[in-house]
Amino acid sequence: MDPVGAFTFVLHSHLPYARMAGRWPHGEEWIHEAASETYIPLLNALYDLKAEGVTYGLTVGLTPILVEQLADADVIDHLDEYLDEKIAAAKADIDRFEEANEPHMAFLATYYTDFFETIKQSLDERYDRDIVGAFKALQEEGLIEIITCAATHGYLPLLGRDSSIVGQLTTGIEAYKRHFGRPPRAIWLPECAYRPAYFLPDGSVRPGIEAFLHKQGIGLFFSETHTIEGGQPVGVAAGDAIGPYGEVKRRYVVPVQQAIPRREASTFKAYYVSDTAAGKGAEQHSGVCVIGRDNRTGMQVWSAEWGYPGDYDYREFHKKDGVSGMQYWRVSGSKVDLGFKDEYHPDWAKYKVGEHARHFAWLASDRLQQYHQDTGEFGLIASNYDTELFGHWWFEGIDWIKQVLKHLANDPAVELICASDFIEKYPPKEVLHIPESSWGMGGNHWTWDNHDTHWMWGPIHGSELRMEKLVEQYPDPDADETAVLNQAARELLLLQSSDWPFLVTTGQAREYAIRRFTRHVERFEALARSLENGQADRVLADELFEVDKVFPDIDFRWFKAR
Repeated sequence: MDPVGAFTFVLHSHLPYARMAGRWPHGEEWIHEAASETYIPLLNALYDLKAEGVTYGLTVGLTPILVEQLADADVIDHLDEYLDEKIAAAKADIDRFEEANEPHMAFLATYYTDFFETIKQSLDERYDRDIVGAFKALQEEGLIEIITCAATHGYLPLLGRDSSIVGQLTTGIEAYKRHFGRPPRAIWLPECAYRPAYFLPDGSVRPGIEAFLHKQGIGLFFSETHTIEGGQPVGVAAGDAIGPYGEVKRRYVVPVQQAIPRREASTFKAYYVSDTAAGKGAEQHSGVCVIGRDNRTGMQVWSAEWGYPGDYDYREFHKKDGVSGMQYWRVSGSKVDLGFKDEYHPDWAKYKVGEHARHFAWLASDRLQQYHQDTGEFGLIASNYDTELFGHWWFEGIDWIKQVLKHLANDPAVELICASDFIEKYPPKEVLHIPESSWGMGGNHWTWDNHDTHWMWGPIHGSELRMEKLVEQYPDPDADETAVLNQAARELLLLQSSDWPFLVTTGQAREYAIRRFTRHVERFEALARSLENGQADRVLADELFEVDKVFPDIDFRWFKAR
């Protein structure tokens, strides 16, 4: 039988910029944890499938700021040290538990020793300490598609100047080319945040995000389910009252009440995004496509009530050994206090992975077959997740992905495919107006601009304008001035990261995020002052580059006024 539909995992990999920014509980250890528990195990799973002759299509997002960190020699050296520490801690636990006559706990300590030794061997030998290169090789063989993102995960709809949107995208794309040897075809918009075109106070039109993507040669982005299937657009978004244009309410080129077509739209389809700046009918499209997240398969993992990761036999994330920090317990029950968790049993968890992988593969296949039966069309399921959910948070999740891919690769009804390949092979037939939206609370921008974070946007917008003026002030800079201008551009990108307001809003690392944000603001301002005074501080720029060592090929001219 021929396939009746296609499936792709879309895994968005991103961490805050944390190079040389301390260790536990916040800082570079975030990278070490994710690399050892998620990225390297994912590579192992994908290379094992390849060795088994399994042909798969997987869409993997690697944000530019994450790639820069994973390719950094200091970060990799520190990752090796981190793995040595984990191995030593697990080995010490073996002796501790044997002396205490706790055989199962000793067995688990041995299990972790083997796990981290395998990860270290994979890093140093299997991938020759080149995590980015290992992903690149899979893309070159056509097994995965690596998609990009804005350079530092800047929240594009709330940036005040088009120069910053162009700077975020251009820097990210140039970094992608440097690391992967080709331009990206698709992008994960930071926080799935999208904004259509709207009128400025002078009557001119500020382009929608799709216009910037089209100019960069990006043909596809991803959205939340509600963005495609329904619900009114945000309309008066949290960003309306902020920015260099003063306190204005956005008047959209496409009226709000018409922003969602009066027809059924489905995440089983890809759509062309309308050219919102044109202000015309749905027949006018931007040349950029959008794929929405399939909610049913998504909830099978994300749901706190019935998602797989909550199964009682899976490893409990939140309880850690007081000596080594190892996680030796299982979920045990939905309301079981941490103090009463049962010991983890890897064989029980392995059995559940098999059951859940079979169920998910059946669910995806059944949904595609039902859609084809109802419509006669070839559908797509895009199951979108944060990559770090698997392995780090859901310890067994990487093995689950591996088994799902194996099941679906053997299902004649399903075609495993990378997202851009789907667009190329099955081009969209319809155009949609996309409303202003994100994955955040309420589907709008509140998570990043609220009473706790609103103060951050003033310095962001002020720095954007200041950067534009610096570009204008230095049309023909000398070597020292160029170095300072480029470092100012890096600091601008780093202070724009959506991670800082997000961490403040959630309270996960509030003080850390405020400190990181304000330091990047202060660094930018110091560099800008030296330029404005006609005394470019090259020494400071060089010092800051060693600290914030990203995007070596950045060009400050990308941030000129648009």
